[in-house]
Amino acid sequence: MVRKIAHDVPVKGLSRVTTLVLAAAAGSSVANIYYAQPLLDLMAQDLGISAATIGMIVMVTQIGYGLGLIFIVPLSDLVDRRKLIVAQGLLLAIALLIVAAAGARTMLLLGMTAVGLLAVLVQVLVAQAAALATPTQRGKVVGTVTSGVVTGILAARSVAGIVADIGGWRAVYLASAFVTLVMVGILMSVLPRRSQERGSETYIRALISTPGLFLRERMLLSRGAIALLIFASFATFWTALVLPLSAPPFSYSHTHIGLFGLIGLAGAIGATWAGTLADRGYGRWTTGISLAVLVASWGLIALLPLSMTGLVIGVFLLDLAVQAVHVSNLSVIVAFSPEKSGRLIGAYMVFYSAGSALGAIGATSAYAQFGWQGVVVLGATFSAIAFIAWIASLLPENTDRSTA
Repeated sequence: MVRKIAHDVPVKGLSRVTTLVLAAAAGSSVANIYYAQPLLDLMAQDLGISAATIGMIVMVTQIGYGLGLIFIVPLSDLVDRRKLIVAQGLLLAIALLIVAAAGARTMLLLGMTAVGLLAVLVQVLVAQAAALATPTQRGKVVGTVTSGVVTGILAARSVAGIVADIGGWRAVYLASAFVTLVMVGILMSVLPRRSQERGSETYIRALISTPGLFLRERMLLSRGAIALLIFASFATFWTALVLPLSAPPFSYSHTHIGLFGLIGLAGAIGATWAGTLADRGYGRWTTGISLAVLVASWGLIALLPLSMTGLVIGVFLLDLAVQAVHVSNLSVIVAFSPEKSGRLIGAYMVFYSAGSALGAIGATSAYAQFGWQGVVVLGATFSAIAFIAWIASLLPENTDRSTA
């Protein structure tokens, strides 16, 4: 289906200002998925949720996010993305207010599910950036927006910790609701009113066609499987970290625990160079080296509580490796079929969401039964399987594209 660029879209593509606005909006949107991680113990105490099941808060958020990826993000290929972005932003603000006002476990879980569902706004923003960019600037634009996403993911924990220490965990979600409304207003002013004229493909057909793409293209399926495993490893660490650090002998405040997220901001650097290397044809090897680093990072993370320095270095390496693989994956997937960027990104991120949910619930269960070393074994296992999957993708019969 041929798609024509509408007359009100600048031929030159995206300006730097608009690109940075999209990056900031994407970062603030995705942060909503991660605010809860350093606040789990506060939520548990406030609402009477046991330590063994508190990971459900993260899990239901990821389930909602997965549903949004399946049913909302593909819609962005078929309707005016500007209107979809504004509607999602307004509904996300309402969901955040529901979480902030939750007085019981059921209301909290329903609110967090809605937050996850609507936070897929971040993927619609990535797809919009890819669609509005010219072919010559697409890699740079996607890399910049993805850097915003990475920054939002990692800064979320620090912001949540600081705000929670000042005003409690509910203040985190009240503040985010306000930021979301401001973000919607800015996006309304900078995004073109019509980005593209859409084809006649139906919503149902778009939903049905996406799984087929991943099943037919081994490269897409391989990238999705690796994403599931690396984000299971990622969520295993970040979900469980608050548990040993908030307890004796550390007894860190949530501000201090949240500062560990700043260490992982090295991942934002990875989001830049990994995309550049993928554009130059080195995506496969960038992925492999990063996965090896990810496995090694768990050896340092295992040093807690013996060595805080080892933990800090491990956090640095874990976040750098995960985000480098993620950006490499996105670069390959967007280049595969730019006109289907919304549904491809959505389908790929389903793997991400499933892995995050698996890691979250597995981490709290492992910690409850085996302590920190149980968490380390679980995270290292996910990482090692991802590395093995990458090695398997190098076999001749599995190598469909040089960038896979």
